[in-house]
Amino acid sequence: MSIVNQEIIDGCGVITINREDALNAINTDVIYAMKKELRLLHKNNRVGSIIITGTGEKAFIAGADIKEMEALNSTEAMEFAKRGQDITRFIEEYSKPVIAAINGFALGGGCEIALACHIRIASTKAMFGQPEVKLGIIPGWGGTQRLPRLVGKGYAIEIITTGALINAQKAHRIGLVNYVVEPNQLMEKAIEIGKQINSAGPVAVKYSLDAIRRGSELSQVDGLHNEAQLFGLTFNTQDKSEGLKAFIEKREPKFTGN
Repeated sequence: MSIVNQEIIDGCGVITINREDALNAINTDVIYAMKKELRLLHKNNRVGSIIITGTGEKAFIAGADIKEMEALNSTEAMEFAKRGQDITRFIEEYSKPVIAAINGFALGGGCEIALACHIRIASTKAMFGQPEVKLGIIPGWGGTQRLPRLVGKGYAIEIITTGALINAQKAHRIGLVNYVVEPNQLMEKAIEIGKQINSAGPVAVKYSLDAIRRGSELSQVDGLHNEAQLFGLTFNTQDKSEGLKAFIEKREPKFTGN
C-alpha cells in the first residue's frame, strides 16, 4: 500500500497522504514520496492545479513523525528540519497553484505543509496548531517564518509560544484559511477552485504566482518592477492572443499554455 496516493480529477492532481493509522504523520519516506508525485504532476500538461489532503476524517497531517524525531541528535535534527523545509519550499515555489484540503488535524509539520500551499480550505472539523514548544522544541519546517507573514506577528507568536490549537472558524477569522466547509463538501470545494484555476491561462497563472511570491521578498517598488516585467512577458504568448480574442468574440478561450 502506497504511503502517498495520486489521482487526477477534472484536471486537478490530488495527492493524498495515506498513513491513516498514524494520523498521516510525515516522515522522511513521505517527504520523498510527496516530492516524487509533485514532480510527476508538474510534467503533466493535463494538470493545472494540485490538491493535497490526508486519508480519513481525523487528520490532514497530524505532524512530523515523533518516533522518527525522538532518536535524532542535534546535527540529525537540523538535517531533518532541512528536509522538511525542502518540501515546504518546493510546494511554495511550485508553478501550479497548490490547494490544501484540510480534513482534520493540521499540527506541527502538517500545519507547516498547509502554510506552504497557496490556498487553504478547511473542514469544520479541522484543527490547527504549532504545538512544538510543548515537546521542548520549535517549529522547524517554516512555521516561524510563514505563519507571521500569513496571520500577522501577534497571532503567530500566540499560536507558536502557547502551542494551543485553534479551530477552523478561528483559522478563517485570522486569515489562516480561505474557506471553511462541511466535511462532505471539502473535496468538492477544492476541486471547484482547482477547476476555476484550470480554466485560466496556464502561463498567466504561473507568472501570477511568481509575481506574488517574489513580491513578498522585495520592496514594493522592486515588486512593481517585477510585475511589469512579467506582465510584458505574457504579451509574447499565444495564450494572451487567444484570451483577448476570445473576450472580443464573447466566447470561452481555449488556452494551450504557450
